[in-house]
Amino acid sequence: MHDSTVDRTTDGTGRLCDLTFEQIRKLNPAANHRLRNNFPDEKIPTLREAVAECLNHNLTIYFDVKGHANMATVALKKAYLEFPQLYNNSIVCSFLPDVIYKMRQADQNVVTALTHRPWSLSYTGDGKPRYNSVWKQSVFVMMDILLDWSMHNILWYLCGISAFLMQKDFVSPAYLNKWSAKGIQVVGWTVNTFDEKSYYESHLASSYITDSMLEDCAPQF
Repeated sequence: MHDSTVDRTTDGTGRLCDLTFEQIRKLNPAANHRLRNNFPDEKIPTLREAVAECLNHNLTIYFDVKGHANMATVALKKAYLEFPQLYNNSIVCSFLPDVIYKMRQADQNVVTALTHRPWSLSYTGDGKPRYNSVWKQSVFVMMDILLDWSMHNILWYLCGISAFLMQKDFVSPAYLNKWSAKGIQVVGWTVNTFDEKSYYESHLASSYITDSMLEDCAPQF
């Protein structure tokens, strides 16, 4: 599940942490999707079911880990052991460096990436301050500066990443060259309009993540 609640991604409501898997299994993840009429009765798969389906269609999998580093590492290591082909067509990525560090400790053959959006601790994706308190907001701005510096100068090396997933608005030719010199591939996210895709393909010649290859989609931060 992508969010901390199921409201946006399913026909249910409530916090994810308050629901059992049996309850989540009954929700329809296509309910709010633009193609919901084509897929009216979808069910939320287990990790194993999702992996098997993706491999059946020869898809590249991005395991976007939101937290719980120890449990995620155990679950993913089990998946890689059961499906060895994952080593060639998947990547484990996370905003959280400890997730990537522990995954690399568990299995150095797994391809990993750090995900980053500058100012993510102090501002929402659309630029709004996260906190009403000036003091608290200022503290998190300083934390953002430290996190950004650490990501680009220390954490990428300590975590042994192969790619860096950067929010699309911060990717430039100079930025790509900086990472290329370190042997790291940059992937922009989420590139959802025709103009953005053309820019990434023609000008940047860079990989990107998108919600659709066929049409424009709402921006994602």
